[in-house]
Amino acid sequence: MFSKACEYGIRAVIYIWSQSKKGNKLGVKDICKEIDAPEYFTAKILQALARQDIVSSTKGPNGGFYIDKEQENIHLMDLVVAIDGDKLFYGCGLGLKQCSAANPCPIHHEYKEIREGLARLLKTKTLRELAEEVSSGKATLHSII
Repeated sequence: MFSKACEYGIRAVIYIWSQSKKGNKLGVKDICKEIDAPEYFTAKILQALARQDIVSSTKGPNGGFYIDKEQENIHLMDLVVAIDGDKLFYGCGLGLKQCSAANPCPIHHEYKEIREGLARLLKTKTLRELAEEVSSGKATLHSII
């Protein structure tokens, strides 16, 4: 449902948040190792998120990515839209240009319910909540193999 860029971005920002509350700034290598993501691709995503003020970054020997006080309560919706845009919340499930309630595709009504439920979830969950679940051990960012 999310693009790979969005998946990596969400995982990276959750991990950055969990480490920022400990006062840590993280380099891309450390982030990618922890969330099992490709470095170059994830670096581009994080740079874009820094430009959009979803995360902060500083250069230099003590630099890295971090979350500051103003970014702590960003909703997951803001992050998803920053990476993937909002087409997921308005587009047709089959990619048709003319899909609507008056001219529905075969999955229009069911997909609309799913899309609205996803939007509700993303608008209510903050990155802080997700990071706290990971920090407390209630959730993970690691693949279980």
